[in-house]
Amino acid sequence: MPERDVRDERARLRQELRRRRAALPPVERARAARAIAARLAAAGLLRPGLRIGAYLAVKSEISLEPFMSRALRAGCAVWLPVVTDTRAHRMTFLPAGRRRRRGAYGIPEPVGGARCATRWLQVVLVPLVGFDAAGHRLGSGAGYYDRALAFRLGLRRWRGPRLIGVAHSCQQAAAIAALPTDVALDAVVTEKGFFPCSGADR
Repeated sequence: MPERDVRDERARLRQELRRRRAALPPVERARAARAIAARLAAAGLLRPGLRIGAYLAVKSEISLEPFMSRALRAGCAVWLPVVTDTRAHRMTFLPAGRRRRRGAYGIPEPVGGARCATRWLQVVLVPLVGFDAAGHRLGSGAGYYDRALAFRLGLRRWRGPRLIGVAHSCQQAAAIAALPTDVALDAVVTEKGFFPCSGADR
């Protein structure tokens, strides 16, 4: 399929999946956030010293606050994304802390601390609009995560963070057409479970 057709198909699917997510009532989103925190804990992500990239939810995204609270109490190092260049769509990670400000696009970002390059994180919890069983992901469309993780595309053997998509189960699509710049997920966690992706060979 020509790349232009792939992009058009992805745009249509992104719109539909956003509608599904936005239709969920707040109480259901909060319940899912707590369930996902428990799923991630059960998957072994509360090891002291583990370097975890997380995110601060906006709009109808699933909140990771319940999980981050548990991770910090367990002695994990939690890092959050900060946009560094809106023209080139670049971001880095800073330590999670209580001081936050509205950054690019109105998204909350941490303030202060030393930057952490994405490749030095051990796990990255990735927000998404949609996913499929193979680990293909639809993000918001700007490509920040794909650029931050592009180093993984050229590796013969996996080295770098384990990528775990965070989603409601209703955000799963039968199949998502991938672009050459897409970085696939290793697993997805939803309120229903923790699922390794079939396309992950790591």
